[in-house]
Amino acid sequence: MARAALSAAPSNPRLLRVALLLLLLVASGQRTAGAPVATELRCQCLQTLQGIHPKNIQSVIVRPGPHCAETEVIATLKNGQKACLNPASPMVQKIIEKILNKGSTD
Repeated sequence: MARAALSAAPSNPRLLRVALLLLLLVASGQRTAGAPVATELRCQCLQTLQGIHPKNIQSVIVRPGPHCAETEVIATLKNGQKACLNPASPMVQKIIEKILNKGSTD
């Protein structure tokens, strides 16, 4: 039985490497637009949204820092999902401004 499994495996290691590389590329392409990446040592936002309705936002994190050349704005939505927002977008700037003003009046 083990011999049958061995004979079913590709005999060309280069073909196996190419197949594994394709599998990794397909798996990494399954991210949704605006979804953060899970590592802390690089930019978490690969793609950003131009804005989101403020009523859907539970909290916002603004992450400037050495981990990424761009400032990252990560919104946690009321449904628990996280979305990366474009910090240069006028709508996102208004959302951040409202949050900052709300914090200074409390």
